[in-house]
Amino acid sequence: MVKLTSTRRRVLGAMIVTLAMVTAACSSSGTTTATSGTGTGSGGTIKLVAYSTPQAAYDQIEAAFEKTAAGKGVHFQESYGASGDQSRAVAAGQPADYVSFSLEPDMTRLVKAGLVASSWDANQYKGMVTNSIVVFIVRKGNPKHIKTWDDLTKSGVKVLTPNPFSSGAARWNIMAAYGAQLKQGKTPAEANQYLSSLFKNVVAQDTSARNALANFTSGEGDVLLSYENDAIFAQQKGKPIDYVIPTQTILIQNPAAVTVKASNPQLAKSWLAFLYTTTAQKIFADNGYRPVVPGVVPADKFATPATLFTIDDLGGWTDVTKTFFDPDDGVVTKIEQDKGVSTKS
Repeated sequence: MVKLTSTRRRVLGAMIVTLAMVTAACSSSGTTTATSGTGTGSGGTIKLVAYSTPQAAYDQIEAAFEKTAAGKGVHFQESYGASGDQSRAVAAGQPADYVSFSLEPDMTRLVKAGLVASSWDANQYKGMVTNSIVVFIVRKGNPKHIKTWDDLTKSGVKVLTPNPFSSGAARWNIMAAYGAQLKQGKTPAEANQYLSSLFKNVVAQDTSARNALANFTSGEGDVLLSYENDAIFAQQKGKPIDYVIPTQTILIQNPAAVTVKASNPQLAKSWLAFLYTTTAQKIFADNGYRPVVPGVVPADKFATPATLFTIDDLGGWTDVTKTFFDPDDGVVTKIEQDKGVSTKS
């Protein structure tokens, strides 16, 4: 009998897990999967399905969780991809114990499918685990002098933003652009016209925020509409970028929940609870996210935008989704179809 070393056992286990996840993962475009955890497995496994940008933060938080009594011996099976794609994959049957998305409608889809409890947002943070804002990521030194929303519609400015029919980040970007026009005193019709002008300058629409960031840092475009945390992530990786916080921008709120089909509900709930601890929230902050728990980091760690609004100021996600992203007659749907961009979700 061949005796396996602990390293070979871990490799073999990872191969088995990967094979088991392939079928489920392939339904999510651009999705990556991985298995992490240094324990023996006696603590159980958490199947984590999330949008792409917090992967680095989750890697660090998982390591911290594994050092706690609740996390001892725990393994994580991870799947990352565009938020909308990930939500649809879980709705279609991809196994998940814990889900983390860019925006609330992707969680609402799972509530309607009976996969997440309707009370998922009942805690003091309304189910949100991280915050961010929409910013302009520009080339080092900002050679195009991009500072305002109007600058994005100037001739010759090449804009990147993900596809809003796969990416939650893209929807935040669009609503930030729209809401900024209203905050400047424009009418809804004028704000819609601004979106049309903006998309005339959009030269690439990747499937997710992280893919769009990779495209931008490889040299495509002049400005990328993105999460503040992605801008900070790029700087931490030594990428030659700067970012601008526009005068008017939107508060991004990222939801998380335990699924009703969690294989180990108590373990999954312990994991979710850990995400609100000072330890986890500081890790999120170190990765560029604005903590949802007050007092975790110094107040001056993140700049306060001059005018910060929320999705509720624009009517809430239910109304926004119907008005802007309805598959038949949404404002953005029509703009994208005129550009020949896919609006299939």
